[in-house]
Amino acid sequence: MLARLSVITLFACAASPTIAQSAPRDLDISFDVEVGEPLMIAGQEQTAYIKITLGGFALPTAHRPPVNLALVLDRSGSMAGDKLEKAKQAALMVVDRLQPDDVLSVIAFDDRVDVLLPASRVTSRDALREKISAISPGGSTALFAGLTFGLEEIGKNRDAKRVNRIILLSDGQANVGPSSPNELGQLGEVAGRQGIAITTVGLGLGYNEDLMTQLAMRSDGNHAFAETGNDLARIFNGELGDVLSVVAQDVSIDIEFDNGVVPVRALGRDATINGRKATVQLSQLYAKQQKYVLFEVKVPPGAAGKKRALADVAVNYSNMINKTKGTKKSAVAVEFASTKVAVAKKQNKAVMEAAIEAIAADQSRQAVLLRDQGKIKEAQKVLVDNARYLQENAARYKSEKLDTYSKVNAHDATNLDSNEKWNATRKGMKAKDYQITNQQAYH
Repeated sequence: MLARLSVITLFACAASPTIAQSAPRDLDISFDVEVGEPLMIAGQEQTAYIKITLGGFALPTAHRPPVNLALVLDRSGSMAGDKLEKAKQAALMVVDRLQPDDVLSVIAFDDRVDVLLPASRVTSRDALREKISAISPGGSTALFAGLTFGLEEIGKNRDAKRVNRIILLSDGQANVGPSSPNELGQLGEVAGRQGIAITTVGLGLGYNEDLMTQLAMRSDGNHAFAETGNDLARIFNGELGDVLSVVAQDVSIDIEFDNGVVPVRALGRDATINGRKATVQLSQLYAKQQKYVLFEVKVPPGAAGKKRALADVAVNYSNMINKTKGTKKSAVAVEFASTKVAVAKKQNKAVMEAAIEAIAADQSRQAVLLRDQGKIKEAQKVLVDNARYLQENAARYKSEKLDTYSKVNAHDATNLDSNEKWNATRKGMKAKDYQITNQQAYH
């Protein structure tokens, strides 16, 4: 049987990891809530951007949490040659960086699935290396089945005290079993609810980037585009940098907006908005990295010299280093002024830069949709306008990041009318937009 479809029940049993040493208990994440314009013009309704930032602390030496990792590797016929060899080299690098208390499983798939290594502690490295080195190319691509087996292996040791992660590598279309982005996305959502992040790596120009980004997004994993096998070592190295530096997970952000303040949307990330309340789930926080959530809200008119509350924010999380549950709370407010000059002087550059980048990423996604519909000129106009929007704000806020993104959009616009270039351009755009909205540390 290619796929075991009882995915929701896969995670009933999990072994507890052994924690070798006690860690310092005074280490905790940072938490900040800011607004782009803390001083707003009086007497009119306007838009505000609220940024909720969580930061990971430096990981103490020898105190990282153990990992429960599954490598799910495509060995279909299209992987034959250099791609498969580079994939195996990247997988071997993973083996070398894990510790005896870590759990690893290795699954290879073509039109059938083999569990080359059932979930087990990383103790016999030579045997692991032999199994990985012996992977050879086969037939078609049963991606759903391969991932399902990966989830089963993760489920054997799933534990809140471990970092539970799947790394999925594929170069092709899912052509055996369920194959749509939505079907695979639902599988990612199941994993995400169980605290399992799925990182997807698309290799070459033949994979389905919509499917791969849906999987990553719905489980809050990472996504990367490897144009050639030579990119895999860098990508796997970046991914291991995240996996081996988790300091907090099971993060829930709850926002209650003040009466009269209307939440319009969360920028980039999925959020549940119900009236004046909103919730965002994040899988994990990494050492010395920041993750943030942006909300666009409508603020009713206020009188000059008066303050107005915007929102109360609470975050709940599991600290993976001192093994405690944490809660942090904060509030954010604005004040009103009568002159635009005063308002401009008080703008928060970091918040505005993040909001502008997220809005631009959303426009880039719209350009992809237009190009998919054959509306090349319309898509080009969106990207050209987007590049101009980014450039204007790069100058306004003296932002190198926005300037760079402006140039990327301008370059992408020139490749939309070439069918030959579109496939690679599309994959690059999808990966870039995902990395911006997910604040992915590596590219």
